[in-house]
Amino acid sequence: MLTGITISQIYVPDQDAALDFYVGKLGFRVHSDMQFGPMRWLTVVPPGQPDRQVLLEKPGPPSMSEETAAEVRQAISKGVAGGHLFLACDDAHATHAELEGKGVEITEEPVEQPYGIDFGLRDPFGNHLRIAQLKQA
Repeated sequence: MLTGITISQIYVPDQDAALDFYVGKLGFRVHSDMQFGPMRWLTVVPPGQPDRQVLLEKPGPPSMSEETAAEVRQAISKGVAGGHLFLACDDAHATHAELEGKGVEITEEPVEQPYGIDFGLRDPFGNHLRIAQLKQA
């Protein structure tokens, strides 16, 4: 029987720039960074969740042709590649202010929702992220 999700994946055209953003600005930490055959296997984990890895995958061989990888990179830059991460925080307004101060592209200001307060942003490549201060059940 399944017991959980261990790794999620998003495409990033530049893994070093992705490290700068996800580790340097969002506070993730590197879990794995190694050559895995012809590709770099790069995973990060959010603070406090060492069992929830995010694979920062560069589009290209061996998982796809270079032609397809070019199409994926274009889709990422337009924000239509389907990469989404949903993150939680304790204080949406403070987190928003901190990220804005670090130069993160905020796409939606904090908004009161039925489930809490959340806001939207994009990584440097176009992937969408939402950060929410969830209401207690």
